[in-house]
Amino acid sequence: MKKVAVIEGGYSKEKAISVKSAQTIFNNLDRTKFTPTRVLIDENEWTAYDEEGRYPIDKNDFSFIKNNLKVQFEYAFIVIHGTPGEDGKLQGYLDMVGIPYNTSSAAITALTFQKFHCNQFLKNFRINVPESLLIKTEEVINESQIIDKVKLPCFVKPTDGGSSFGITKVKKDNELLPAIKEAFNNGSEVIVEENVEGREVTCGVYRDSHGAKALPVTEIISDNEYFDYDAKYNGKSKEVTPAELDEQTTIKIQSLTKEIYSILGMKGIARIDYIVNKDKTPILIEINSVPGMSKESIIPQMINVQNLKLEKVLNDIIL
Repeated sequence: MKKVAVIEGGYSKEKAISVKSAQTIFNNLDRTKFTPTRVLIDENEWTAYDEEGRYPIDKNDFSFIKNNLKVQFEYAFIVIHGTPGEDGKLQGYLDMVGIPYNTSSAAITALTFQKFHCNQFLKNFRINVPESLLIKTEEVINESQIIDKVKLPCFVKPTDGGSSFGITKVKKDNELLPAIKEAFNNGSEVIVEENVEGREVTCGVYRDSHGAKALPVTEIISDNEYFDYDAKYNGKSKEVTPAELDEQTTIKIQSLTKEIYSILGMKGIARIDYIVNKDKTPILIEINSVPGMSKESIIPQMINVQNLKLEKVLNDIIL
């Protein structure tokens, strides 16, 4: 049986969510095909662990010693949201030590993690994205120029963050600078993006031996002004799967999701978020290359509605 590392943790504020997601993956891996071990990677340690103990990871070849025997992983299932699992760093390391993994490549995860750069790249393929601009740490901020370009209200967010940390909806001129400061507290660059009015939807996608498969579309109806951390993880939103959209709009979103996934040459499970505007056009917001997999997360809901077993989907991804 294939020895699989289920990798959780990370160096970001999303660590707690990652641990929950990893539990779901660990519980649903087919024990007739795989021998999974949970592996924690954070600022303090790289450690494999089970009910019998904890075992330091040898970073030279991503192995560990248990009962005086070396355990060599044959596959890595990355469930780290944020750095280093969603920004290409961990993928690059695994490439170096020759261990296959479930996500897109180091280059593609690095691109999708940088929201602004990814959206600008996809504009070349006529994918609709919101008007936006990028602010770097050393730049002088011209508030009036920013507002002229993206208009108010607008969203300010870190380009390389997740789980809605550091995001502010700015409605007044004097809220812009504090919002930019808050975003810089959560990321290395900041994106200021126009507010697209419409319905917030998201679509999961994965690849099996027959190609890209789009999952049912979910509509996110937040109790809050937008789909923030509280809405995502503390029950302050309603997630409707399948979304109550007409068939044509649903097919359009699913087709676009598969197109974006294919343009980028993605692998594994991804989730792509959109706003559907008044013309029923999906506007790309962002791509999640390592989406949440906890019981509160959207992807497991989509898989369930599709009458698929998570175990079967994981088999399709790994094998």
